Amino acid sequence: MTTTEGALRASEIKKALLEQIDRYEEQLQVEEVGEVLEVKDGVARIWGLSSAVANEMLEITSQDTGQMVVGLASNLEEDNIGAVILGDYLALKEGDAVRRTGRVLSVPVGPATLGRVVDALGQPRDARGPIEADTYMKVDRVAPGIVYRQPVDQPMQTGIKAIDSMIPIGRGQRELIIGDRGTGKTAVALDAIINQKGQDVICVYCAIGQKGSTVAGIAEKLREEGAMDYTVIVAANASDPAPMQFMSPYGACAIGEYFTYHEGKDVLVIYDDLSKQADAYREASLILRRPPGREAYPGDVFYLHSRLLERAAKISDDPAVVESHPDIHKAGGSLTALPIIQTQAGDVSAYIPTNVISITDGQIFLETDLFFSGVRPAVNVGLSVSRVGGNAQIKAMKKVAGRLRLDLAQFRALEAFAQFGTELDAATQSQLDRGERVVEILKQGQYEPVPVEEQVMVIFAATQGYLDGLDVAVIKEWESGFLEYMRSSHDAVGAAIRDEGEISDETDAALRKAIEDYANLGPSAEAMAS
Repeated sequence: MTTTEGALRASEIKKALLEQIDRYEEQLQVEEVGEVLEVKDGVARIWGLSSAVANEMLEITSQDTGQMVVGLASNLEEDNIGAVILGDYLALKEGDAVRRTGRVLSVPVGPATLGRVVDALGQPRDARGPIEADTYMKVDRVAPGIVYRQPVDQPMQTGIKAIDSMIPIGRGQRELIIGDRGTGKTAVALDAIINQKGQDVICVYCAIGQKGSTVAGIAEKLREEGAMDYTVIVAANASDPAPMQFMSPYGACAIGEYFTYHEGKDVLVIYDDLSKQADAYREASLILRRPPGREAYPGDVFYLHSRLLERAAKISDDPAVVESHPDIHKAGGSLTALPIIQTQAGDVSAYIPTNVISITDGQIFLETDLFFSGVRPAVNVGLSVSRVGGNAQIKAMKKVAGRLRLDLAQFRALEAFAQFGTELDAATQSQLDRGERVVEILKQGQYEPVPVEEQVMVIFAATQGYLDGLDVAVIKEWESGFLEYMRSSHDAVGAAIRDEGEISDETDAALRKAIEDYANLGPSAEAMAS
């Protein structure tokens, strides 16, 4: 073969190759693949993904089993990435391949999630099959600005007399439930969920760091009460890796935001509890070698909670305002947050409790001494407050609750004094007697939420002195009998309070007459007459 023929053939080959490359250029893809350097306690060090962005989802494939695990790019360092593993990190080891997804962490959302128990990534945990969801929402997003909000002015009734009367919660509010272990914090939250039945409110319960059996029991109880039809449970159990535990509240919030932003509904989200989330975040942060600060928490632990709780909002009901927001598709919805914090020996001045108290719009403080003395729910009225809920309280409740709080405050002040055994004058003894009956009327069993109109009627009777002559031991019996009597014989009184939201002169007169009639007809007529 001559030199000319060789050159000719080489040029033909070159031309053919260029044509092939041009023809299949659209099929060519460049994929950035990294490699796991080390894995320990739910955190992986990854080399080779220089273009990854913060909070980007990474796909890590086990070279032994082929299992794919999701990672979240957290620390972007000069020569490697620190990623938290949202899944079974024990399946991974050094040398496993890591690929970028180009997407930030998102969860499936929509009506298909209702009635389901899911994990922090929105994957089912209830053995009821896959969740058919077409929409995904970012787990971590910026809260809507003040332009897109409106003042809190609608009540979020919990069905608990002590809370709805003295520490009212409004739709769009952030109200902290705080107290020691075993003081009924979860019970308050579950009663609030059960009370939303028929109220067109979507509920999301986020269980963080709890036993799987506990979560299963909560799901079963909500199902018995018919509350799972409008509830989603997001569970990151104690056996799950720390990253799953600290990411689960964000996933729960995103699931709730779908109904607020896309359907304009009112949503109640409960985070149970953020103390365990902070502990899980501290664990992951220390393994990522982030500098520890006070009590070994990282410096951004305040931001961890604030960027979550700031997402609670009452969205503007003006469509012209919200149409400029890229995520809000329907005006008028709300997202109410009830975070739970566990204290140690009632110390509300510790680091995490003070952080969350400063972020929220008030707190419901549950006291151990009250709980064990039989006052349940064990609400400490002196340390509990709702800074914006008063605007959402119905006028009828506001009218009767002002006197209630005064009676209770006077009782608590005199109670300690009376323990010295000093002889008391008639006026002081009268205040003590009234306070004892007010405390008794505010006691309430778990899973027994009370409609707001019935709360108003019972509290009205207590604060107006109709129970002063009644023995404390029979007050609960009187209450149940009185409410049954009102439902059967004076239903119009409750309907007027419920529909009008206030106690008119006619309703006031009818309620007083009904209480007096029941005193003569009820089982405690003799005690009332005396």
